[in-house]
Amino acid sequence: MPQHLGKHSPRLEAVRELLTAKGRRERGRFTIEGLTLLEEARRSGVALEEIYVSESALRERPELMGWDQTAGLSVVDDRSFARLSDLETPPGVLAVAPIAFTPLPALLAEEGLVLLLAGISDPGNAGTLIRSAEAFGVGRIIFGAGGVEPHHPKVVRGAMGSLFRARIARAEVAEVAEVALSLGWEATGLAAGGTPLDRAAFPPRCLLAVGQERAGLGPWDALCTQRVGIPMASSAESLNAAVAGSIALYAASRSGRQPPG
Repeated sequence: MPQHLGKHSPRLEAVRELLTAKGRRERGRFTIEGLTLLEEARRSGVALEEIYVSESALRERPELMGWDQTAGLSVVDDRSFARLSDLETPPGVLAVAPIAFTPLPALLAEEGLVLLLAGISDPGNAGTLIRSAEAFGVGRIIFGAGGVEPHHPKVVRGAMGSLFRARIARAEVAEVAEVALSLGWEATGLAAGGTPLDRAAFPPRCLLAVGQERAGLGPWDALCTQRVGIPMASSAESLNAAVAGSIALYAASRSGRQPPG
């Protein structure tokens, strides 16, 4: 049976802390909001540890009671639920799940194409790139230090479930350089003025580095042995990082190599 929690329950405060990067880092947990994403998480094998439902959502969708079979289900009043949500209009259902990272050497143990988010700070762009990576068969992603974290609520939403199926690592520039070089990897940076994508050759062990729209690759540029660009009409100044990165992922994934993911 679900447990009804009062507005002063310490458990609710613990969940609210997961709205912050500090809280997620210290507890090793993140939140997943909305029934669609929760169902994606369950299908992807994510271990949902706690589920919270607002009173109004439970009235509208009594079938949510069935979720108590896989994780503890707690019911809270609507106002208390709103304090747990990252959204202006809370969906009324939220889960807590453990954060899981893959060690960098294990992530790079097999050849293929790996997406490197080189300091991307916009969570929407990061989420879209995770989704694009899965669409083009790229299942490994490195979140570079200095950018948004993988489990920011907007990244989770933007990835539309792809985050749950990707293998994720977080790393500093020096760590990527040390591990990648020792394992024979090369970094290809997406940059204005680089070799046009349709003429570029991608190595068997390729880190595709996508940086910020205006700041570029920043310190990650030093890792790159080549730079590739997207030819554009002269009237177009630049592309959004998510759009440009998605195009580059498509081109690299079709370069005669099937990444193992």
